[in-house]
Amino acid sequence: MKNSPPNFRHLHYFWVVAKEGSITRAAERLGLAIQTVSTQLALLEQSFGKALFTQQGRRLVLTEAGRMVLNYADQIFLLGEQMQEALDESGSSRVRLTVGISDSLPKFTAYRLLEVTTQLDKPVRLVCYEDQYEALLGDLALHKLDVVLTDRAVPTGTTLRVFSHLLYESEMFVVGAPALAQAYQQDFPRSLHGAPFLLPTRDTALRGKIDAWFERHGIHPDVAGEFEDNALLNTFGRRGLGLFFTPAAPLPEIELQLGAALVGRVPEVREHFYAISNERKIKHPAVEAILNAVHGGALADA
Repeated sequence: MKNSPPNFRHLHYFWVVAKEGSITRAAERLGLAIQTVSTQLALLEQSFGKALFTQQGRRLVLTEAGRMVLNYADQIFLLGEQMQEALDESGSSRVRLTVGISDSLPKFTAYRLLEVTTQLDKPVRLVCYEDQYEALLGDLALHKLDVVLTDRAVPTGTTLRVFSHLLYESEMFVVGAPALAQAYQQDFPRSLHGAPFLLPTRDTALRGKIDAWFERHGIHPDVAGEFEDNALLNTFGRRGLGLFFTPAAPLPEIELQLGAALVGRVPEVREHFYAISNERKIKHPAVEAILNAVHGGALADA
């Protein structure tokens, strides 16, 4: 016989018990009697036909089934909180834009893309999360995010109902802290042979392009560091520990945002930037503004 759908009040009690680790603390948090919470939890386990907790000493520990239910409950009640926030903001003068930013995306690029939203007629409230690419796609598929900004398209064959929108592509600059940059500006790019470099890790698409460019020009850099997090790479670069690659931008902005000076342009190496959404067509007004600005040339290379 097919089980009936779970009672969401009972599921909420389970969620609080799981978070608190005991029925007593959960009852205190919920403002209910211990017996009430215990009874409702038993009814939920009965409806599922599976035990959700096992007793270890004085503490309740989730069973395998309990961990699975908790994973779904986390998603359900997070979406519930977001729904309430959206309702509270429905009369607000600001449009909410929840953005996932891939940790491999240069923060300077993310800023340039999102800066466009500050110029809309209706103010935007930005809520930005940074995480690994795969985790952000999962959150997007669950509608926890409005859009993901990243340097990778959605892989072919994915089961997620998400779609890539190419924003723009940019040539790359080699830059460095001013004193270090000055030492390698002459006779570029041959001057880079043996130069200290800070590079993205080898699991990124950009690293493959950079390595191929080095090989074509017979350049063997002194790799001083490899970084998965682009922001950390830029921080080390700002301190003069190595030259590094960055998407093309107006030089005053590179100096201001990165504390770096131009060593040379690398038009053969290009990085692509994408907006990933749940829809084949972008519908959020703030994301449409980003696309319009990009297509209008507002973020063109320097």
